[in-house]
Amino acid sequence: MQTNAAGLALIKKFEGLRLIAYQDMVNVWTIGYGHTGSDVKPGQVITQAQADQLLAGDLARFEAGVGRLVKVSLNANQFAALVSFSYNLGLANLQSSTLLKLLNQRDYAGAAGQFPRWDRAGGQEVPGLQRRRQAEQALFQAPVAS
Repeated sequence: MQTNAAGLALIKKFEGLRLIAYQDMVNVWTIGYGHTGSDVKPGQVITQAQADQLLAGDLARFEAGVGRLVKVSLNANQFAALVSFSYNLGLANLQSSTLLKLLNQRDYAGAAGQFPRWDRAGGQEVPGLQRRRQAEQALFQAPVAS
C-alpha cells in the first residue's frame, strides 16, 4: 500500500517544510519534511525538489515497515495514519506499542484509542504532538469514501 492524499497532507502539515537543516525539539538534525539521518548536516541547504525526493524515500521506508508489522487488513486511511505515526515516532516505537498489539488482535477501536498516548517528546507533553495524534486518530477512524 501507499500513503493516500489525506495521509500525505497530514504528514506535510505536521512536519512542515524546512529547506535549511535544523535541530528538532530533541536535538536531532532534520531537513525537508522531517527527514533525519546521517545525511543531514548542520548548515545544509536543499531545494524543494530535494525535499520531495527525501519525503518519497522516507515514505517508502515507513510504508514498507507498516506493511511488515501489521498483520491485519487496513483501509487506506488506517494505513496512512499508521505511516504518519511511524514517520514521526519511528518504526521501533510502532513495533513495541500497545497500539500495534491491539491492532494485530483485530481490536481496531482499542488501537485507535492508543494514538493520544504518544504526545510526548523529551518526557514532556507537546501540544503539537497532541494535535498530530488527534489528527492521526481521526484519520484512522475515518471511513474511506468509495
